[in-house]
Amino acid sequence: MKTEKRVIERLFEDFKGQHVLIIGDVMIDAYLWGKVDRISPEAPVPVVQLNRRENLLGGAANVALNIKALGAVPILCSVIGNDSRGIEFSDLLEKDGIPADGIIRSPSRITTTKFRIIGNNVQMLRVDEEVDSDLSEPDSNLLVKRLEELFDRYPVRVVVCQDYNKGVLTRDIIERLIEMAAKRDIPVVVDPKKKNFDAYRGVDLFKPNLKELREGLKADVDVNDIASVSNASALLQQNQDIKAVMVTLSEAGVFLRERFQGHDMELHLPAHLRKIADVSGAGDTVISVASLCRALNAETRLTAALSNLAGGMVCEYVGVVPVDRERLKREALALLTGEE
Repeated sequence: MKTEKRVIERLFEDFKGQHVLIIGDVMIDAYLWGKVDRISPEAPVPVVQLNRRENLLGGAANVALNIKALGAVPILCSVIGNDSRGIEFSDLLEKDGIPADGIIRSPSRITTTKFRIIGNNVQMLRVDEEVDSDLSEPDSNLLVKRLEELFDRYPVRVVVCQDYNKGVLTRDIIERLIEMAAKRDIPVVVDPKKKNFDAYRGVDLFKPNLKELREGLKADVDVNDIASVSNASALLQQNQDIKAVMVTLSEAGVFLRERFQGHDMELHLPAHLRKIADVSGAGDTVISVASLCRALNAETRLTAALSNLAGGMVCEYVGVVPVDRERLKREALALLTGEE
């Protein structure tokens, strides 16, 4: 079923200026680029001759970059360390034009950093520097207070919970955040992880990948059996009173199940053929597009189709990159309407 050109053009225009509150685990994605032409004499491992370093915003901060790239206004809220990496993170926010008034610096935590070593444009190794314990009570109270301030300060249209299991989204924070959003009639969309999978009750859209769906429900879900994906999604909706479940299926595309006007509707959209270079950050892009579509009450099929397109698009690049708004719009017009 095709979408009218004017609908897509209007949706992209309406992305502009929408305020999106993003809460979750932020991090620095640190890349060390080089070439490999020999094996180490010390151990059977490749030697990467370093020629470039690059620090980028990662985790929930990458969602903020995607939201900004789509023309909307990201409001990022998280807790980082009061350390040198925290300074680097703040500098990256400033460089990329992301407001920092939702960021709390804690002396009891470190700033998560993922080091990716790239040799000959292939990731050779990743080293994670992080703490994944839940926020302390003082930090948790500060975060709740900051959230209330942000809701009062900005015209938030949608909330994104970007969970990487690094301790910012505790069960208490999740419950209090959902309550704050419900009081203001603001939809909440979630990119979950296993730890607090069942804590997101009553949200608007829940976006696990296949692995997260299996682990969260402790269910046998087969990507080649869409009926099993459907059954798991229905169970998730029933257990947690979720309006819509969108499961990302990697090369098999996306599956979306939504309750609409007393009825359940389902759709499965296959992935578009692409040359995949790196899947890092694809989930961040999918949730970014989906959240703006939900904020604007976009039609379900269009929400899934645009999210599917965007997630695949960023996989064509090595490293975590935000979506290209204009390219996404061109592909949507070509593939979803049949018009250029």
